[in-house]
Amino acid sequence: MPELIPSPTRIPVPGGKVIDEHVGAVNTPDAGLQASVSVARMVAPAGWSEPFQTPEFDEITLVLAGTVVVDHDGGSLEVAAGQSVMTRGGERIRYSCGPEGAEYVAVCLPAFSPTTVHRDDEAPSETA
Repeated sequence: MPELIPSPTRIPVPGGKVIDEHVGAVNTPDAGLQASVSVARMVAPAGWSEPFQTPEFDEITLVLAGTVVVDHDGGSLEVAAGQSVMTRGGERIRYSCGPEGAEYVAVCLPAFSPTTVHRDDEAPSETA
């Protein structure tokens, strides 16, 4: 039977980025999907970036507005509104956004977890 998810849960993070989780360990812990997939809408301010990470999960990012930049060991990839990018578990990557900020949806398989994202020890930053 279809199950309505009436609203997301806002997950506080430093650096001005907003995460609204629709499906995952925080918003739907009893839905049976929390370990297999997470779906979240993100809004990041201009110049936002986060530390490099080597997650254990695959991630599909659908950019709705602005530009998401994905730095990786082979260079950098700019993903514009209307485009998507897929990263694979085990790849060292870093997400940031362009001068206009970004709005995007992230789908993680299996679900995002703070214990499986494996972020480098640097602190998140903003450059305006």
